[in-house]
Amino acid sequence: MDLQRVGPDDVPALAAFLRTVDLTVSGLDAPTVRLWVLRGADNEVIGSTGYEIGDDRRHVLIRSVAVDPSGRAAGLGTELARFAFDRATAEGAKHAWLFSRRSGPFWQRLGFEPADRQALGRVLADTQQVQLFHRTGQFEREVAWSHALTAATPSVRDSTTGTTPQR
Repeated sequence: MDLQRVGPDDVPALAAFLRTVDLTVSGLDAPTVRLWVLRGADNEVIGSTGYEIGDDRRHVLIRSVAVDPSGRAAGLGTELARFAFDRATAEGAKHAWLFSRRSGPFWQRLGFEPADRQALGRVLADTQQVQLFHRTGQFEREVAWSHALTAATPSVRDSTTGTTPQR
């Protein structure tokens, strides 16, 4: 599986994909957001993954981990999530957080535990998604999850650099 780093020209296609899977599209082009896409045979986005790094660079907000409905239940979501963890760890992050009201069991299988939403809001207050959720009143309805990041063997290749994440 070759992931492509999202550049400015990729943001509209990624945003369209994220809307179809009902995920947040704000701040996709922010400098603190790192995103990758998996494209299908017709160059359409069929998967995505990424994170937004906090000001302290120790905490990240996992974002945009999604698989096209036709490709679910084959382990691709797990691979995409682990790719984001690997990249965030390579960038120095020690702790991952995320919001999810619907996918708790998926994230728990990857080691996430329910977390204090207010704690997430404090350590990642500068992120696009946290700011959006506060502005819109959505923050108080969200469910937070957290997980300590540890070194692991990367398994997904980044076609942009031709490498797998290294630590």
